[in-house]
Amino acid sequence: MLVLSRKKDETIVVNDNIYITIVDIRGDKIRVGINAPPEVAIHREELSKKPVDTTLASETSEIRS
Repeated sequence: MLVLSRKKDETIVVNDNIYITIVDIRGDKIRVGINAPPEVAIHREELSKKPVDTTLASETSEIRS
């Protein structure tokens, strides 16, 4: 993992077409702006790790006689 220090309004460039800018710093929170081509998917990691509700899947997989 590459770790960089940035100040407000500084930008990191990835692959010549993705720009990550530090927009604001408030206490222990950072606001980040990302400018990328539309074909690049950008997701927050905590949303992709959301637990899946398996209740419905287990109910539909029961064998009924």
